Amino acid sequence: MNASALPSQSNLKAALWMVGWLAAMLMMLVAGRATARELDVFQIMEMRSLIGILLLYPLIYRQGGFATLRTTRPLQHILRNSAHYISQYLWFVALTLIPIAQVVSIEFTMPIWTAIFAAMFLGERITLWKALAIVLGLAGVLVIVRPNFNAVNTGQLIMVAAAIGFGISIVLIKSLTRTDSVVTIIFWMLVIQSVIGLIPAIYVWTTPSAQVWPWLLVVAFCGAYSHYCMAQAMRYADATVVIPMDFLRMPLSAVVGWFVYNETLDMFTAVGVALILLGNLLNLKRAPASAASAQASA
Repeated sequence: MNASALPSQSNLKAALWMVGWLAAMLMMLVAGRATARELDVFQIMEMRSLIGILLLYPLIYRQGGFATLRTTRPLQHILRNSAHYISQYLWFVALTLIPIAQVVSIEFTMPIWTAIFAAMFLGERITLWKALAIVLGLAGVLVIVRPNFNAVNTGQLIMVAAAIGFGISIVLIKSLTRTDSVVTIIFWMLVIQSVIGLIPAIYVWTTPSAQVWPWLLVVAFCGAYSHYCMAQAMRYADATVVIPMDFLRMPLSAVVGWFVYNETLDMFTAVGVALILLGNLLNLKRAPASAASAQASA
């Protein structure tokens, strides 16, 4: 893929692809909770990757077959997926050491690390609107989860490392979209992460019951195609535009918890939603023509 093949920048198209990402992540929230009642997380992650390769085949076929999946940047793919897999593991470790509210709030510092790394390595500009979107998004998340940071402990440091790793992964996705197709990126994600997780999955492996297989298929489908939507969004907008849209996952997850599991929605959630929506509206504000042309020539 050369530079001329890259699509024109469009915040609206990026936002539409992020709708797909959010829908898939919310479905995986329900399916993942159902699956985790029976299977270990390492096994779920391994089966998600292996089944995901099969589910991705229609897009591979549409692109021209496996021969089109060659990449000139194997090290970047390995680095990106290693960072993503390790960050997932650290996330689960932190979940056993600190309250869920702290895990979630620290996780959503990821856009800050993404913005910093994108500015450092991709030459993206942090405009006033992007900065306001990040600040309002983080404020909304903090209002919802209301963490208590009286002291820093090991679990908090581990979660910070996970958030930094997620930020590195996102920036590498953006970089890879400049040379590789989205299908290629997702294919190598599934292959590399299945290799990384093979031994841990074998160690904890149990035979899935018939009842859990439909949930596993949902997890695999959403795991593959959510990242497809994310990578497509990255093709149409800067990482510092795309990632703050993910803040919507927090209030939407609260809605799913209320609708599916009868979890209570309170005033703090409503205020957090308002802040996050405001941040995303500012984030979608189009940059002036001079700034856009400067970015295009960078």
